[in-house]
Amino acid sequence: MALRACGFIIFRRLANPAPPPDNIEYLLLQTSYGEHHWTPPKGHVDPGEDDLTTALRETKEEAGLGAEDLRVIDGFLQELHYEVRGRPKEVLYWLAELRDPGTAVTLSDEHQDYRWARLEEACSLAQHRDMQDTLRAAHRHLETWQDKQ
Repeated sequence: MALRACGFIIFRRLANPAPPPDNIEYLLLQTSYGEHHWTPPKGHVDPGEDDLTTALRETKEEAGLGAEDLRVIDGFLQELHYEVRGRPKEVLYWLAELRDPGTAVTLSDEHQDYRWARLEEACSLAQHRDMQDTLRAAHRHLETWQDKQ
């Protein structure tokens, strides 16, 4: 059975003169273990917990951002499949906007750094192709979603 994890692609809008979506930055956390890779907040599903609850719990634990800080964006759910130490893993990502762009990020011991980055920098930090594709898909979704607002 595959390991299952859930999390959020979190973005914030900057109050700068750039038109949307160029005013968007994504949150990436740098792990304090292994190769110190960069990833959005995510974590394993606890027994009896539903996927969205896991994503919210892990985001609160890893970044200090709770449900009250986030607005989940309709119509985006990305599922990634890959192997970790020879075991299959699946990760579900929702897309969420940080309601107040100035809200502080508070890291857990699992992470040593965080960064808000525009799309191309975020993709460069993410390194893994499937994560880059997920970030680009989120960005495309925001472009079409903003047109409907």
